[in-house]
Amino acid sequence: MEKNVIYVTDDDPGIRELVAEYLTSQGYVVETAEDAASLDRLLAARLPDLLVLDWMMPGEDGLSIARRLRAQPGFPPIIMLSARGEDIDRIIGLEVGADDYLPKPFNPRELLARIRAVMRRQGGAAVPVAETARVGRFGPFSVNLDARTLTRDGAEIVLTSGEYELLEIFVTHANRALSRDWLMDQLRGFERDPFDRSIDVRVNRLRKKIEDDPANPAYIRTQRGQGYLFVPQGKG
Repeated sequence: MEKNVIYVTDDDPGIRELVAEYLTSQGYVVETAEDAASLDRLLAARLPDLLVLDWMMPGEDGLSIARRLRAQPGFPPIIMLSARGEDIDRIIGLEVGADDYLPKPFNPRELLARIRAVMRRQGGAAVPVAETARVGRFGPFSVNLDARTLTRDGAEIVLTSGEYELLEIFVTHANRALSRDWLMDQLRGFERDPFDRSIDVRVNRLRKKIEDDPANPAYIRTQRGQGYLFVPQGKG
């Protein structure tokens, strides 16, 4: 089986070496970059299966890099690293398109757990659309659960792996109130801060792509004191 390729971009050589050595021991192929320019050279050769990206770097910082790469349809998942551990920093990282966020200092085993969770959510390569494909529909949208694609009136809508996984959970648990804690458990699969509100950021990002009026959502509705409710029929 071909090994997954991970790029690690961090200006700290100690962190690059530590992460590369640990992930290599876990069966991954790891390439490292010290800044945006060296990362771009790696990306010109091939795309990784996942990018570990430091926020605070000289020159172009991680936020700018993530925002730029996310503009490319189909770019692999990104895990952001940062010494900035405040909630607002995690929210900003997710808003620019990161699939997960890990504050420094961190245990390499936790990074590995998050990598595995993100890659598990992403799944393998898209499979051809077939008559037997599992398809969910709501309003003008169609979600192919096998090909991992979302279309609106036949036009594909690009989602990050985190956005897609959240949508898949909603589609397969329609008309059920889902708590934030339960959603986070399904999406991340590891221990977290009980006050973590990053699920709200993910929901807001997804709403912007499927709701005509994200401030007054028809499909992903907020249930006060409970969490969220996905209503495929929208407002009627």
